[in-house]
Amino acid sequence: MAGALSGTLVLDLTRILAGPWCTQMLADLGADVIKVERPGSGDDTRHWGPPWLPEQEGERADSTYFTSANRNKRSVSIDISKPEGQALVRELAMHADVVVENYKVGDLARYGLDYASLSALNPKLIYCSITGYGQDGPFADRPGYDFVFQGEGGMMSVTGEADDKPGGGPQKVGVAITDLMTGMYASIAVLAALNHRNASGQGQYIDLALFDVIVAMGANHAANYLITGMVPHRYGNAHAAMVPYQVFRTADGHIIVAAGNDSQWQRFCAAIERPDLGADDRYRTAPGRITNRDALIPVLEDVFVTQASEYWLSRLTSHNIPNGPINNYEQVFSHPQVVHRGMRVEIPDGEAGALPVVANPIRFSETPIEYRLTPPKLGQHTDQILREVLGKETTQIQALKDTKIV
Repeated sequence: MAGALSGTLVLDLTRILAGPWCTQMLADLGADVIKVERPGSGDDTRHWGPPWLPEQEGERADSTYFTSANRNKRSVSIDISKPEGQALVRELAMHADVVVENYKVGDLARYGLDYASLSALNPKLIYCSITGYGQDGPFADRPGYDFVFQGEGGMMSVTGEADDKPGGGPQKVGVAITDLMTGMYASIAVLAALNHRNASGQGQYIDLALFDVIVAMGANHAANYLITGMVPHRYGNAHAAMVPYQVFRTADGHIIVAAGNDSQWQRFCAAIERPDLGADDRYRTAPGRITNRDALIPVLEDVFVTQASEYWLSRLTSHNIPNGPINNYEQVFSHPQVVHRGMRVEIPDGEAGALPVVANPIRFSETPIEYRLTPPKLGQHTDQILREVLGKETTQIQALKDTKIV
């Protein structure tokens, strides 16, 4: 069954995570994604190990990191530092619907692979550039990594325990959230641009900055500051506007409790057998619980530590209070809901048997996502792409290999 983006050709000039996350999403949706990589080394994340994929005889193994963002793609190795390599990419761009790249500002213009150059050859081309700080502004030329942006863009100012608490201080999110969300914004932007092109026949340029994305992800914290002028601060595992909404230690571990409104608060008090707290005027309303959190939370902490986690999870569930354990990834992939929803899938691999991957969470009724290709080996599809997409003859392909263009 054809995917939702079947028939769409994406030229992927990205590496690391933000760009590949975008192009993997497009590939999952059915696009034919051609990943252009440097001969001999390829995407940087191929080497970000251990852990590594099981090594095939006579081949260098790729990192498991690389597999997280590169399934359903084909890899072609082209040396774009050479004019002949640049010419091949331009040829591919003439066949492409979308180009996604994450080179430094101005880098691809030196090779004639920027939007102005490629759109002159293919006016319907959608060209998405992903950079650290965007194409303009005083910081445009600076490089950057996710960690830097989490700090500079405000995320770490609201993540982690308060400075006066044990272990207090700024903390990054446990995954590269700036990269991942930039990839998601990029895929949304590409889809919108494709829709616009379908209606108008026009391609367009998309400028996405990781720094812009992490600032936008401030969401309610950023809105609160803009409207009130009050600088948000860290609450650790608690919530600025809901109480109780946090982690509690139990007799044998930790659980998460989220009583987000006044009716849930009353059911929560019944679940923990403390109706006196529900009747207390200080805590009956959400503003009261927020104002008096310093008095309330220690009382709740003393309650939860008296019983094991499973006891409290059962009690809270029976009273319809949102709650949950804190799972490691072994526990996540054995979770009955994760198993039922098929969030672990295997892509057949002729050499290794099958590669387990995390499923795409999107569920379509008419164009289901298919897991067609394992993350490609470096240059695995070079001959195929040069022959099928560009119509190169065997002798031409061999000549490109002999001169180390591919």
